[in-house]
Amino acid sequence: MKFSIITITFAFVCLVSLSEATQVRQCQEGGAKKLESSDVSISNCEKPPCKLRRKSKVTIEQKFAPETDLKSLTTSVHAVILGLPLPFIGVDNTPACDHLFEEDGTTKAGCPLKAGKNYVYKNSFDVLEIYPKTNLVVHWALTHKDKDITCFEIPAKIL
Repeated sequence: MKFSIITITFAFVCLVSLSEATQVRQCQEGGAKKLESSDVSISNCEKPPCKLRRKSKVTIEQKFAPETDLKSLTTSVHAVILGLPLPFIGVDNTPACDHLFEEDGTTKAGCPLKAGKNYVYKNSFDVLEIYPKTNLVVHWALTHKDKDITCFEIPAKIL
C-alpha cells in the first residue's frame, strides 16, 4: 500500500511540474505571434533562469495557433553564449511535425497545420555532459521556410 501511495504522489508531482507555465520572453526579431504567459512550460522551470543539469532531459510544451496554413514546421533551438548562437545538438533544425498534438495534448496532429487551429508542440532535449557549465539564453522557435511561427527566449544556466 505504501508503494502505491508513493508512486501516485510521485506521478502527481511530475504531472504538476509539467503543467506549470514557465515565464519566457518574446523573441525580439522574426515577427512571431505574441506568446501568452500560459503558452509555454518547461520541466522543472517556472521562472528564469532555468537550471539545466548536464546528463538530464528537459521537456517542453508549447501551445500555439498558426496564422496561416502550414505544410511543414521545423524546430530551431540554440543557446546564445557571449552573443554567439550555438545549436542544441539533436534538436536544432529538426522536423517538428512528429511533435505536434491536437489541443487536448494527447491526440497526434502532425502536419499540415490549419490556420487558427490550436496545437500543442511537445519535445525534449538532452543536456549533454559535453556542454560547459555556463549562463546562457535558450532561443526556441518553430519555423516555416525560415520564418518564425512561434519564438521565445529564456535565460538558463547549465549545471
